[in-house]
Amino acid sequence: MEQDPRTHAVIGAAMEVHRIVGPGHLEAVYQECLEIELKLRNIPFISQPRLEIFYKEQKLKKYYVPDFIVYNEVVVEIKAEQSLSKVDEAQLINSLI
Repeated sequence: MEQDPRTHAVIGAAMEVHRIVGPGHLEAVYQECLEIELKLRNIPFISQPRLEIFYKEQKLKKYYVPDFIVYNEVVVEIKAEQSLSKVDEAQLINSLI
């Protein structure tokens, strides 16, 4: 299967951050480093955008705030854990819907 070049670029940026910074840091550290790396690679992104959530066509008071949206369509969520929890997996699936 062929990978989208934009996805490849974002994964490459994240892997570079992990290679340099290493494991064991808070998500906020990785987020700041990834923001720098995305800028260095000229990858367009929005950091922590507030996205509206709707229920039965009613806008909720709460917002979904992903870590990044890159290329105006790809949601990037940073997780600094040994493995994803069931809650993390559910949040990931909800962000894809």
